[in-house]
Amino acid sequence: MSWTGDVNAIITLLILIGCLGLTSSQHYGNQYKYGLHSRWTAPTTQAPTMNHRTKEKVLLDEILGNGTYDRKIRPSNIHKKGNDGDYTTVVINIMIRSINKIDDYHMEYSVQMTFRELWNDDRLNYSSEGGRIKYLTLTETDKIWMPDLFFKNEKTGHFHDIILPNTYIRIYPHGDVLYSIRISLTLSCPMDLKLYPLDTQVCELLMASYGWTTEDLVFHWESKEPIQVTKNLHLPRFTLEHFVTEYCNSKTNTGEYSCLKVNLIFKREFSYYLIQYYIPCCMLVIVSWVSFWLDQYAVPARVALGVTTLLTMSTQNAGINQSLPPVSYTKAIDVWTGVCLTFVFGALLEFALVNYASRSDMQRDKVKKARQQQQHRWDMETQAAAAAFEAAMAAPDHDHQHFDYHHNYVDDNHMVDYPSLVRERMENGVPAFAMRTLVPPFREVVGANHLCEVHLQGPHTNCCRSWISKFPTRSKRIDVVARITFPLVFALFNVAYWSAYLIREEEKEI
Repeated sequence: MSWTGDVNAIITLLILIGCLGLTSSQHYGNQYKYGLHSRWTAPTTQAPTMNHRTKEKVLLDEILGNGTYDRKIRPSNIHKKGNDGDYTTVVINIMIRSINKIDDYHMEYSVQMTFRELWNDDRLNYSSEGGRIKYLTLTETDKIWMPDLFFKNEKTGHFHDIILPNTYIRIYPHGDVLYSIRISLTLSCPMDLKLYPLDTQVCELLMASYGWTTEDLVFHWESKEPIQVTKNLHLPRFTLEHFVTEYCNSKTNTGEYSCLKVNLIFKREFSYYLIQYYIPCCMLVIVSWVSFWLDQYAVPARVALGVTTLLTMSTQNAGINQSLPPVSYTKAIDVWTGVCLTFVFGALLEFALVNYASRSDMQRDKVKKARQQQQHRWDMETQAAAAAFEAAMAAPDHDHQHFDYHHNYVDDNHMVDYPSLVRERMENGVPAFAMRTLVPPFREVVGANHLCEVHLQGPHTNCCRSWISKFPTRSKRIDVVARITFPLVFALFNVAYWSAYLIREEEKEI
């Protein structure tokens, strides 16, 4: 009976050993099947490491969930050192990414920037887990309190949502909150265009609190670098010279509100306007002077040239003013185009004066030629009368009778009245046609070897007048004077124009 019990115990022991071997072989088989190490390691007693992202979610749920945080309540800084009141301080920082355009006509500019706000909310304090959690990232801006900042001179604006909304909120362990967002704005920029296009414009960016007064909310610029500008910032017709940050708190009937302002100083690039406006206008003025060198009788050519340059200059002036707003003052470009248009119009008027002088010269030549012909006829009649008189004087009975130039004799008491063409002086009843010389010729008085010379000083003559008198007609003289006067006056205008406006530009920059 005892032997049977021992056999049963041995069989039971063998069955247990077989079961343990089967379990061990399945365990090692599973290790080889799933690529696990075949070497057996002793189990560790260390707790598994927790995922930090999971810990961040837990912290966000702790500080924002369970009704412990109300975003409608402004954070209080009354317990912070250095604050003399219970107001929230918000530090502003801006990074200008690009400036798309500066519109002179609508007086506005478009800018794309990254806008950042930093403030402290002591209700958002949490443990950093020994420095392993630097900050918590929140993408939903409606979970916490936000400053009610707005842009005072904004016309239009939009956020960027591609691919996701370009915004985030970082919550730091001590309750500091950093809000960053990328926005595009079109802002108004009142411009002073008196020196256009030699001007420098100052465009403002104004930010203020809409509902919270300075007793509740105060904005400050970041002390180190309030404005950042991207290195590859390029503008089509301007250069961003520098910027200035200021404070511009505004008082209204509802209280005083905190306000920040940044002045962006833009200098206009003059090379574009020199090529597009100034040089073409100058060329048109010079082309209008070609009319002075054309023949005065080339009426179609001179009229076509004057009218064409005048219309082209008018079109150029209209194109310039089309891109500018209608203002009540005179701009620098208006002075330039106005004077150039005056010179072109003056060249056309000069031809009208030349044409009038030319016709007047022709009429004067006709009158002069008629007078010469009449004078020639008078001379012929005078010579005929003189010949008749000489014949009468040679006759033997010339003592009591006189012979008229028609070969008729008259007595002394009835002297014939000579025609009006011959108004001779009478001497003893005899017509005197000429006067005898009272001084004999020099060669009769002085010997042949002694000649007498008389030097008389002539009247002083103006060199310009004597040079002008070389040209026979008045029309030609007008053209010659215009060839010199127009370029000289235009050169003097250029000296005065550039000196005045460049000096004014430098004074404005200072």
